[in-house]
Amino acid sequence: MISVDQALAEIMARLPKRRSSLCSLEESITRVLAEDLPSDIDSPPYDKSLVDGYAVIAADITSGVTLEILDEVIAGQTPTKSLTRNTAIQIMTGAPLPDGANAVVMVEQTSRQGQQVTINLEQILPETNVMRRATSLSRGETILPAGTRIRPIEVGIMAEIGYSQIPVYQQPKLAIISTGDELVDVSTTPQNGQIRNSNGPLLSTLGTTYGALASSLGIGRDDPDELTKLIARGLQADILVLSGGVSAGVKDLVPAVLNELGVQQVFHKVNLKPGKPLWFGVRQQENHQTLVFGLPGNPVSSLVCFLLFVAPVISQLVGVESENLRTSSAVLTADYQQRGDRPTYFPARLTQDNGTRYVTALAWKGSADQRTLSEANALAFFPAGNQLYPKGQTITVFEIPS
Repeated sequence: MISVDQALAEIMARLPKRRSSLCSLEESITRVLAEDLPSDIDSPPYDKSLVDGYAVIAADITSGVTLEILDEVIAGQTPTKSLTRNTAIQIMTGAPLPDGANAVVMVEQTSRQGQQVTINLEQILPETNVMRRATSLSRGETILPAGTRIRPIEVGIMAEIGYSQIPVYQQPKLAIISTGDELVDVSTTPQNGQIRNSNGPLLSTLGTTYGALASSLGIGRDDPDELTKLIARGLQADILVLSGGVSAGVKDLVPAVLNELGVQQVFHKVNLKPGKPLWFGVRQQENHQTLVFGLPGNPVSSLVCFLLFVAPVISQLVGVESENLRTSSAVLTADYQQRGDRPTYFPARLTQDNGTRYVTALAWKGSADQRTLSEANALAFFPAGNQLYPKGQTITVFEIPS
């Protein structure tokens, strides 16, 4: 049985290289750039007005001065006249600045009669309400570096600099199989000895949350032939996650089937609670590699193992470098008695009051208790050993991503 850190190191040492591909601008949201994106334009592409008003020569502006209006320029037009002393050109927001102008007076600071405008200012400084060409970005400049996580803001920038196809890291294909004769579909009312397959939807949505192309292959019955067919399909994916069937019971057939299908075991069992039976292996077939995770069947164990071991793999492959479980510290709101020889990741509720973070260990009833898990937004961490952690002690917590 190996430690959590050792298990994660073994997994990360077997990651394939990231692959990149193009996706549409609209589909790029939440993806990660695989290349630097330089601009093909200057922005703004010309000197422009930031307000509706009058383009002027700043030196002409004195209290109550009246200027002759030479022309009008709206956004999308090009000025046809140049300013000379004691003249003005009416201009709209975003329109190109006429030659000779070096400031724009807001329309609210003027009064107009016919072809003359009176400026109701004592003075105006050069460059007021003007944005010069390439102030925002210049042609050839790297605007977004590789590794940038794309938000709606980045989508807007990429549209501005001319990218309709975006180079991003590929999303790994994630296949999920829930095993067990006791499982029925979520739409089925369980009979005696049966439970609904909650792990499939849980793991599938977790995979999607972290950026994988997740698909559930359904329920694998505790039958070697059926499991073999289903797992063979799952091995076509980049990552295969199975829940259940990896412990030491009579019906725990998954490791043997994986071995028959050419999956090389890397480790089996990790020193943590919940999640001890975790199984990990790799199948390499020609140019295709599949990372295979056998998670315990209990929902909380599956969740913890996915967050600790599968999520980091997906994040690395899609180019996300940040922590999957953000580590922080918080003050216990009640005593907690830790027992046993395994470090524990305990469902907990993290709150904050007046700048202090507090953590409450929930009334968790074991690895199948999803009701209590639904109240958790963190995992409280307690090292192995029998120890009382008193109320008020600061402990390590891992925040469950929302």
